[in-house]
Amino acid sequence: MIKHIILWQLKEEYSDEQKKEIRQGIKEGLEGLQGKIPGLLEIKVNTEFLDSSNADVMLDSAFESVEALKGYAVHPEHVAVADGKVRPYTANRVCMDYEV
Repeated sequence: MIKHIILWQLKEEYSDEQKKEIRQGIKEGLEGLQGKIPGLLEIKVNTEFLDSSNADVMLDSAFESVEALKGYAVHPEHVAVADGKVRPYTANRVCMDYEV
């Protein structure tokens, strides 16, 4: 199994209320991919964080294999969510993929 973890920081130009709406859109979009992408075992987005955090959104997902992760990266439904709900609003992205 492959774990795929991403942390994003939203752009500073957004108000706190806008950021809350953006985080919710990212969560709904990404978690909505469950069952639609071959090899995607689990996908969870955390948008609630402590004041000590320096990230706004965390994606925690699991895939059957490295090949399944590669397929997810280019899958049209994932690309649509990434291009419509994530990339326009994020300033920084950190990713860690590892085998379990």
